[in-house]
Amino acid sequence: MSGEAAEVCPKQSTIQAAHSAPVRQGDHPEKVHRLTLQHSTVEGSSENFMGFSRFLPIAALVAAAVLITGCEENAGVSSQTQYLGGIYGNQPTSNAPTDTVSYWDGDHIGGKPSIKISLAEQRAYFYRSGILVGISQLSTGREGKNTPIGHFSILNKDRNHVSSMYGDFVDGNNQVVKPNVAVSDPKPAGSHFKGAPMPFYMQIAPGFGLHAGYLPGYPASHGCIRMPEFMAENFFKSVSSGTPVTITN
Repeated sequence: MSGEAAEVCPKQSTIQAAHSAPVRQGDHPEKVHRLTLQHSTVEGSSENFMGFSRFLPIAALVAAAVLITGCEENAGVSSQTQYLGGIYGNQPTSNAPTDTVSYWDGDHIGGKPSIKISLAEQRAYFYRSGILVGISQLSTGREGKNTPIGHFSILNKDRNHVSSMYGDFVDGNNQVVKPNVAVSDPKPAGSHFKGAPMPFYMQIAPGFGLHAGYLPGYPASHGCIRMPEFMAENFFKSVSSGTPVTITN
């Protein structure tokens, strides 16, 4: 399973907002969403409101266009949008959705860390003493390589981990001959296996963990939990051996 790889900065909630309306572990995701929106709203001003009012007619036209073309193409996906977070081999990054979910606000908040992962939402929630301080978009295991559910904990961390099971076949000049392969796959002549980079790897079971990786907008990994690189780095620096990780459907 251990075979998955610039900066996304969506608007973050402020620490003050987190204190005034704390989100606690176990809260329903709908509440999390409402409070996140409230945090963003607190940062607004009358000037922002005026700008929003001017935007309403445009928004209505866009909504109508989406209804008309909804069966043709996702309006949030085009050849010009790219989900930043890193790739390996020659996997395409076009046609992947822009991350409008991930944020981190935990650098100045103390407390015991914990992580809750929702496979249905493809999101990870990071808490400090029950207060939500970060949310990350994810790409978990695809069908047939499903990410297991249950209660886990961080076993170890490796900033520059490389997969021993999945990666690319490359030639003598380190050029990719065949991408996204298993080490056991038939090897093209003159090539050798190169493991996929898995930066900021946080192992939670043998051959299985969280790490920075390519996020196409749907479950696509071999079972590991891929994250945008900036979120993987924040999680990585904030957890230690024993940090609890709960994975649910």
